[in-house]
Amino acid sequence: MAMRRSTRRKKEPEVAPEPVIQEDPIDYSKPKDQLDLTEEQKDMDIPRCLSAANPNAPLNRAEFSYKEKAFKVSEVIQHTMFHFKFDGWLLEKKTEEGKTQMELEKAREAEKEEKAQAKFEKELMAKDSGEGLPEFDDADFALDLRIRNQFDFAERASQTFNLTLRERVMSTEPPPSSTVVGNVNQAEIYDTYIREIERQNYLKEKAEREKLAQKEGRDPKKAEAERVAPVQEKSEDVVHSEAFTQFAERGITCFSVLCAGAAMSRSLKIIERMVMQNFYDEITMDYKYWNDDADAYKEGEGSLLPLWKFYNDRARRKHVTALSWNSHYPDMFAAGYGSYDFLKQGAGLICCFTLKNPSHPEYCFSTESGVMCLDFHPQHPSLIAVGCYDGTVMVYDVRMKVNRPMYFSTIKKRKHTDPVWQVIWQDEDIGKNLNFYSISSDGRVTNWAMIKNELEPTDIMILQVTGQKDRDDEDTSLTGLAGGTCLDFNPYSAHLFVLGTEEGKIHKCSKAYNSQYLETYEDHHMSIYAVKWNPFVEHVFMSASADWTVKIWDHRCKASMMSFDLNNAVGDVGWAPFSSTVFVAVTADGKVNVFDLNENKHEPLCDQKAVKKSKLTHVVFNPQEPIILVGDDKGWISCLKLSPNLRKIATPDKENPKTPKELEVEKLTRILVSAGKAQAEASQ
Repeated sequence: MAMRRSTRRKKEPEVAPEPVIQEDPIDYSKPKDQLDLTEEQKDMDIPRCLSAANPNAPLNRAEFSYKEKAFKVSEVIQHTMFHFKFDGWLLEKKTEEGKTQMELEKAREAEKEEKAQAKFEKELMAKDSGEGLPEFDDADFALDLRIRNQFDFAERASQTFNLTLRERVMSTEPPPSSTVVGNVNQAEIYDTYIREIERQNYLKEKAEREKLAQKEGRDPKKAEAERVAPVQEKSEDVVHSEAFTQFAERGITCFSVLCAGAAMSRSLKIIERMVMQNFYDEITMDYKYWNDDADAYKEGEGSLLPLWKFYNDRARRKHVTALSWNSHYPDMFAAGYGSYDFLKQGAGLICCFTLKNPSHPEYCFSTESGVMCLDFHPQHPSLIAVGCYDGTVMVYDVRMKVNRPMYFSTIKKRKHTDPVWQVIWQDEDIGKNLNFYSISSDGRVTNWAMIKNELEPTDIMILQVTGQKDRDDEDTSLTGLAGGTCLDFNPYSAHLFVLGTEEGKIHKCSKAYNSQYLETYEDHHMSIYAVKWNPFVEHVFMSASADWTVKIWDHRCKASMMSFDLNNAVGDVGWAPFSSTVFVAVTADGKVNVFDLNENKHEPLCDQKAVKKSKLTHVVFNPQEPIILVGDDKGWISCLKLSPNLRKIATPDKENPKTPKELEVEKLTRILVSAGKAQAEASQ
């Protein structure tokens, strides 16, 4: 019997169903971070106090205390904060303003109701009578008596075109400004109080002196002037500005004592020069940096730029009779004041000016007779040799600061009997004594040696009229003396010199042959005012005369090499120290003529009038700077600067290099050779 295959399937294991978790419904009104509190916790009262303190306000704010010069913690903390602020026009009803406003509103409503009632009554009356109402009511046009203006007012408006706006702009230069800085210490404050006390004491003493003078019957002002005069004389050599002079006029002794010290005097001079430099700032800038750009377009022409003017009240109605630059200090020069009008002679004056302070001279010396000439010593810059109208020669030392000369000539020492027209320092003699030469109208050329405390004279030349020097009769020889007017020594041959005379002749002389002239030049016809050797070429000199001419000579030739007619009397001439062909001449019509023979052999490059209604008397070149000084017969001294065309210098050639001096010598020699050839051809 076949076995039945079992078809019963195995029962799979039953899986227990997972329990269903019922989620609570989400309460969206409750924040997620809200704490779940019990009923007991909810019933508890937690008090909270609100305060005006700002939790974000800084509690340790520090501020700088200028009194204690340190940072201090500030105890004042600002807690107020405005979260919302709105400006409105709401008024509370309980306030006076609110009550007033409500009364006004009620009055307006009552007035409005009265008008409406009156209008309604008029309409009823019009219906009853059968008449129509007027289109306009007279009450609408009645004036409002509440208008504050007492006049009738009607507002009218009209539309017009807008005005066209125009802008006007003007560019101006800013006003000059200056910075003033000063420091004050305790010592200066103390000195100020002391000066104030002294001033008060001085005023008391002055009042007492005036009372005493009135009792004695004297004039109080004259008595005070006599007492203050010595103080003014002492303070004059120290400073010259008005502020310091006022102290001296008041007689403040403290100021005079301070000025007596050398250190104080030096400090005051420096301060005064700084003030003057600021005052003349534009002129100082022109002196240092100005160059006329127009010279690049004007070939053969030049100009002179006026700079400073020097004047002293004590030189009023005097002529500038001499000018001399100091060799060691190129900014300082000496000026002599006298008179060329021989009928109006008076006292003389010597002033030492500096370009750093044009307002007042550094030193002043007065003389009994008019100053005719002066000269600074080339090695000793403090010594000045002076010649006067009465024939006296003197030597001043500016370091002494006294109004008297170190040396002066006397009648016992055979001083000149006529005016001394020129003095020139020379090298020391064999005995190492300082000496200088002078020339006078009495016909003598004298050497003055400074030996011990006096001047020892030695006559080098006795000038005689040409053709009378061989006469033996003394009276005849005295009447035949020629008056000397000027002289100059050759810079390359110390023994050789030339001199000019009143009769218009120039004599070449030597210290070794004092009995005769080496040569006489006779091309001039009137008095010779100046003779000058060329600083580069040893055999060339120049002369100026009252016959309106300037002549250039070669002392080896008897006739002049070149001649220039300036149409007026020539007062003075001078060679330029930087060029052998440049020279300047001044005339009596107030003109300054500058020549450069290398550019033009016949006409001046510059013919400029320097003064008005005055005669120019002297001119001198500065030894280092391209400036000149010119003096006139009114006592004024003008400083002028040469433009680039007037101060050209020969430049060396690369192919044939030469020194600047050799180039200058070659330049003038070439011009004189061509002038000599032209004269030779003209004579043939």
